[in-house]
Formats: sequence, structure tokens, C-alpha cells
Amino acid sequence: MTRRLTNWAGNVTFSAERFHRPASLAELQRVVAGSERVRALGTGHSFNRIADCPGDLVSVAGLPKVIQIDAGQATVTVSAGLRYGEIAGGLDEAGWALRNLGSLPHISIAGACATGTHGSGDANGNLATAVSALQMVTAGGELVTLSRQRDGDLFAGVVIALGALGIVTSLTLDLVPAFSIRQYVYEGLPRDQLDEHLADIFASAYSVSLFTRWRGGPVDQVWRKQLAGPGESAVPEPARWLGAALADGPQHPVPGMPAAYCTQQLGVPGRWHERLPHFRLEFMPSSGEELQSEYLVPREHAVEALAAIDRIRDQVAPVLQISEIRTVAADDLWLSPSYQRPSVAIHFTWIKDPAAVLPVLAAIEDQLAPLRARPHWGKLTAARPELVRGLYERLPDFQRLRSHYDPAGKFGNELVDGYVPAGP
Repeated sequence: MTRRLTNWAGNVTFSAERFHRPASLAELQRVVAGSERVRALGTGHSFNRIADCPGDLVSVAGLPKVIQIDAGQATVTVSAGLRYGEIAGGLDEAGWALRNLGSLPHISIAGACATGTHGSGDANGNLATAVSALQMVTAGGELVTLSRQRDGDLFAGVVIALGALGIVTSLTLDLVPAFSIRQYVYEGLPRDQLDEHLADIFASAYSVSLFTRWRGGPVDQVWRKQLAGPGESAVPEPARWLGAALADGPQHPVPGMPAAYCTQQLGVPGRWHERLPHFRLEFMPSSGEELQSEYLVPREHAVEALAAIDRIRDQVAPVLQISEIRTVAADDLWLSPSYQRPSVAIHFTWIKDPAAVLPVLAAIEDQLAPLRARPHWGKLTAARPELVRGLYERLPDFQRLRSHYDPAGKFGNELVDGYVPAGP
């Protein structure tokens, strides 16, 4: 590899000496078996070094594309390198949907699931909760298949694995009948209304996102994605809601950015995959000139967490582009940031200046530490590994799982080995 690869944002230059894009499963098995250190690289939308390694980087995007619907089981099996936007339209045409999607349809399915990436909604788990089976190539080049039905609790340790158990080649995802969504944006939600009615606000639609620049005063925008009935046209919304004003035109979460990048608003009903993401598949939402971090706190501490960040808003606001606040349902996946607790996710899109941003991350983490905030696995954090390890009750079980599937640490790297080292 003569040219070093970077992630999407360009803040990480990968250190791997070789990059592989195998065209067959057998070729992938040979690469893995013959490598001393190997990691999978998805679409590069992580902002830390979770995908990096000093040996071999592997993309599974070149493997044969698979989208196989099992209507009897209400599942779809897909090749791991596909992006959500590549499968959603076909699922919808066949009458099926995924329960939820992230903000971007551009991210790889395997990468999103491996890091606990999520969308929004009180009743919606992170994207990995849809995984009912997966296939991966383990350290010796063996092909292993595991499933929720057959492997039970063990499977809950495999789904969000940070790439530390093997190279995932396919996933089977749960489906629901296709549905429609209409999307409304409200502006200027008074902060006292948020604190008083936070639970009602997030329960007011299938998916709800709040956007704020942490400058004091009201929340900038509330995006409400509501279920729409078959053939239903736009339903009039009140001009005022909890003191916020209904937007009179399409909005972008970041002030000044083109609203054309965003999925359709103003209550016009559309298919699930055209409304649940914030951004359209045909556009990249920005040029990558940003950094990102995110923290998930127990939902019962949401108001306290927001107040804690508000106390240091004079540090946060100068280096911030936008912050998004969402809810995520609890799950039983061992390394999930929402493991056994309904969560509020507080996301930050920063300016692309690590030297200015990292001290602010440390300040935020100091504020949120008493609330046991769990950082997103694929985003920037200043948290010490020992602190993060203490936030995951099933970490010892996962460490033993690493030792079983990868006794020599072939799939590790500095970040993974620091946060989730192999066990005895």
C-alpha cells in the first residue's frame, strides 16, 4: 500500500502496511489466516482508531453482494460490507422494513452494528439489536456462524464486538412490515419546557431528535418523526408546541448548511427509509470537516446530564457545530452502551481541531462521570480505559470470549486492547 488511507473525517490516518479487498470468502479466509494482525475497515465513519492496526486492513465490500429475504422468518441476510442505503429500498419494495436506521444511510451495516451505533426512539434499540445471526472468519481462517436462537446469551456477546472476534462477512437482520413516516421540525423549544416535559417530548413520536448549540436559551430544533397511515397525506400540526414554533420550511440541523441534504420534512409522508435518516442517500451531509463524540446516560438521569453540560457551555459552544440528543431502548448486548438501561444519547459534532476539542471532552466527561455515561465506541473520548471498563458488567465474559476466538490477539489493536483486553 503506497498511499495511506484515512477515515472519512480525515482525522485518522491508518497505520496498516497492507490493504485488502477480497473478492471471495475463500480469499478473505486466506488473508486472515496468513496475517499476524488484521482489522476490518468499513465506510470509515468512526472518529477514533478503532479500525486501525499495524498489519492488514480488510474491506469486505468486495465480497459478493447478498440481500436474501426470508419472509417466513421475517429476516434478511445481507453481506456485511453493504451500506444501509443499499438494502433499504429493496426491502421496502418487498414490503419489509428495518425497525430503525441511523442518521446516515451511508454507513456500513457491519461497522454500525459492531460499534453500537443507533438511531432514535424510546422503543427502538440500537442497530445491533436487529441482528439475529452472523457469520465471521475467525483467527485461523475458519468460518463460524452464530445465532440468537441457537447460541442464546453467548450471542449477546458477539454482536457488538468492536471487530475483536473476527471479520464479519454476513448478518441476518430482523424485519418488520414496511411503514411510512412524516417528519416535522419545531424551532426554539424553551429549555424549561424540555426539563419539565422531557419524557413526553421523546414519547411524542416514533423517533425524536433535539438539536442544540449549547449557547443558553432554547433548544434550536426538535425533529419529530411520526408514523403515517397507508395513503395518509400530510396531517396539520399545531403552529406552537410546548412553546416551540413549527418550522415554515425545510431545515438542516447545522445552521447555514443546505436543507436539500436532508430528508423531506413539513409533514409530507414518505417511506421509512426516506424519513428515518436525517440525510438523503444521494448527498453526503458534509465534507468531513468535523469530529464527533457521544455519551449515553441512563434515561432517568437525562435532565441532570443536560444540566451538567449546560454548566460548562462556555467551554462547549466555541468548538461545537451542533449537538443532537436522542433516546435509545435498553438491550441485552454485553458491550452495548445501552446494556440493560434505557438511555439518552448526547452527541456532539465538533469543529475539526483536536487540540481545541480534546480538553472539552475531558470537561464533559468529568461532568457526566457521576451519571455513569458510556462513550460511543466509534467516536472520540478522553476517558481512561479503566474507567470505561468499569461501566460494563459483562466485560469479563467478553474478555473470555476474545480469548476463545482470538487467543493470540490477531484482531486487537491499541484501542481495543486498552478498553476490552483479552481475558485469561
